[in-house]
Amino acid sequence: MAEDLRVLLVAYAFPPVGGAGVQRMLKLAKYLPRNGVTPSILTVSNPSVPVLDETLSRDLPPGMEIVRARTFEPGYQVKQAAWTASADVKPTLRRRLMKRATGIAKQLLVPDPQVLWQPAAQLALARRLATGKDHAVVISAPPFSQFMLAPLARARPSVAVVLDYRDEWSTYREMYEMMGSRLGAFLGDALEASVLRAAHMVTTATEEFRENLLNKFAWLDPARVEFIPNGFDPEDFPDDLPAPPSDRFVITYGGTVFKLTSAVGFLGGLRRLHAREPELAKLVDVRFIGRIVDTEAAAFEGSEELGVRRLGYRPHATVMRDLAASHLTLCILDDVPNVEHIYPAKIFELMFLGRPILTLSPEGALTRLVRDHGLGEVIAPRDEEAIAASLERSVRAFVASSPDQRTRPSFSASKVDRFDRRVIAAQFADVLRRARR
Repeated sequence: MAEDLRVLLVAYAFPPVGGAGVQRMLKLAKYLPRNGVTPSILTVSNPSVPVLDETLSRDLPPGMEIVRARTFEPGYQVKQAAWTASADVKPTLRRRLMKRATGIAKQLLVPDPQVLWQPAAQLALARRLATGKDHAVVISAPPFSQFMLAPLARARPSVAVVLDYRDEWSTYREMYEMMGSRLGAFLGDALEASVLRAAHMVTTATEEFRENLLNKFAWLDPARVEFIPNGFDPEDFPDDLPAPPSDRFVITYGGTVFKLTSAVGFLGGLRRLHAREPELAKLVDVRFIGRIVDTEAAAFEGSEELGVRRLGYRPHATVMRDLAASHLTLCILDDVPNVEHIYPAKIFELMFLGRPILTLSPEGALTRLVRDHGLGEVIAPRDEEAIAASLERSVRAFVASSPDQRTRPSFSASKVDRFDRRVIAAQFADVLRRARR
């Protein structure tokens, strides 16, 4: 028997916070106990986030200890108002002042706005370390300001420190809403190097992240940098998942739409389908489930006429049912810098669900994953003509099939067991034990 370990997971994104970024640490908390590891959590008590999902708390082990510390961030509505003011072409005096304040905040809040959680988080971690309860601390990012807790955790000799990269730090700075900090760009590499030196082990969500990290910081020991993918939890998919309808062709996207996942190309392809095959296109029912950030909202103007419905954020379990009741699911990565290193965590749930996937992405990690496991068609994200042609083929096949076939649009992906969250938790448990050697 391996020794029993106690680990503190540090995660700003944790229930009741909703969204895809929550799943990695949540599922670790759920499944690590099966591997002789007892988890506790350090998270934020007043998260400044766009969505909450209380239903995710059902995955937490009974009696698990959760330490919550306050952040000094403003509420998310204040952030949203600031971003709206920054994007306003003809701002009022009030919005001009807010825009200026937002600009100052962008320069000072390095590496991200969640650095305002650091005072309370550092204090909470120091108190926790003083108890001697934990053998290891796992810090998962983004937000990458959390990594600034690593030197403090390293200061206790008996505690192993693991940094978990759900995204790349440099890509995150370029893609997300609080970007454009000159100070952040100047300090970014040096700050990243300093926290990496405090880690006993590093985990990354893609092999590409791992390779880039090793290339960027040549002093890192490759044996101490481990690729552990995201995945799916079979328990998220009940046996009574609904079937797609037989009277219309349903396409569903689940997730946030922002710069990295822009739907501009897909919507353009859908418009082309409506323009040349209007009767066929009338059968198409498109659902976007999740938040659409302000910078992407303009692309959806008038899309209701194309059969597009924007349903907003829904609880995770509800989204699984929505995706199941689809003939085609969407996975999108737009053509932006460094996108070739990324795949969205949602792809694994789509993989397990067994519905055909239309992947719109530049060549890279995601397209290799889709092809390796036979998940569906791959098209460049802005190739509207190819997207329109693919949609036409899919809808024509739907029309030509029997009503019974229309309600069973399933496929079987290959080699999926390695992405089971239970398998992934076992990999993390192994990393924790290696970090203590």
